Amino acid sequence: MKTIAFIPVRGGSKSIPLKNIKLFCGNPLVCWSIEALERCKYVDEIIVATDSNQIANIVLSKPYTKTKIYHRLAENANDRATTESVMLEYINFAQLSNDTTFILVQATSPLTETIHFDEALFLYNNGKYDSILTCVRNYRFFWNEDGTSRNYDFKKRPRRQDFSGILMENGAFYISKVENILKSGNRLSGKIGIYEMPEYTGFEIDEPDDWAILETLMFKYVLKKKKKIVPIKLFLCDVDGTLTDGGMYYSEHNDELKKFNTRDGMGFQLLREKGIKIGIITSENTKIVENRAKKLKVDFICQGKYKEGKLEVAMDICKRMKISLSDVAYIGDDINCYNLLSEVGVRACPSDADVRIKNIPNIYVTNRKGGDGCVREFIEEIIQVV
Repeated sequence: MKTIAFIPVRGGSKSIPLKNIKLFCGNPLVCWSIEALERCKYVDEIIVATDSNQIANIVLSKPYTKTKIYHRLAENANDRATTESVMLEYINFAQLSNDTTFILVQATSPLTETIHFDEALFLYNNGKYDSILTCVRNYRFFWNEDGTSRNYDFKKRPRRQDFSGILMENGAFYISKVENILKSGNRLSGKIGIYEMPEYTGFEIDEPDDWAILETLMFKYVLKKKKKIVPIKLFLCDVDGTLTDGGMYYSEHNDELKKFNTRDGMGFQLLREKGIKIGIITSENTKIVENRAKKLKVDFICQGKYKEGKLEVAMDICKRMKISLSDVAYIGDDINCYNLLSEVGVRACPSDADVRIKNIPNIYVTNRKGGDGCVREFIEEIIQVV
């Protein structure tokens, strides 16, 4: 079953001339989406549908391996043409099979990263939904024109931390099957699922002011953390609060349980495929972690309250591998990880880590929380530079 990513980009743009190839943080705008998709293992082919030879030439000048140009018809590239019209045009032109997975990607959402495509496609491939759209959680209060509140009780105004917010479509991308698109004539149909993206991805580039806002967000959330990633030889990981959500679960028989994320497990497999050794260092000593480590085929499992601390344990592993701490990546969440995080070459922590950990210089703070795929997110960044 094939997966195609489809990026429609026109040459004409009234608000921002040649917007799709204007340099955004030093790279043509459309290239950010292409490059994130090029790294997505689930995507087989990327189609850039354009009416502009200038856009086509810039895309073709890049060393992309999955990306192709489709020259869209003029009638589907004017101001009145819908995105669905060019989607259907290409589907019929290419005679795509009904079971092809089709991802409509908007170049105006450059903060979309590979991990977002990976996770949304993983969700879609489970077969629970006919189509998927991306949303962000908005914590604003909305009102109707008749003076009634739409999404909260103004007499009992909730604090932000107690308000679940409302999901807002951010327009980043949409996933469906070709068969569904042909039947409905729409990017969405049937049972619709939602892939929730980070709050900062809620902006799209439509007007000049949007450009300035998104460049600031790009440097803060995407480019800043990428500069911290260098090739490594050993990946070390904490358990509680990192591989798990830090919760302590007990069965009715008083058995202690931990909840792990399967996506983190797949991340470990990706590291092994790149030849990177993997280790787990935790102050707890449980059979649960031992069993999980065996299933993940971890090279080094270090459990217990070591007198010398996690840093010295890591140094001992480095000595055995004949490498230095600068060759090591480590992700942890609490103060017992502080010394080790301060010394390794590449460091990261979950978004809900202790504030003292998040303030360590040059640390990569993931978008995801502990136990919610934060390790996988960090690994995705690491393997891009190996």
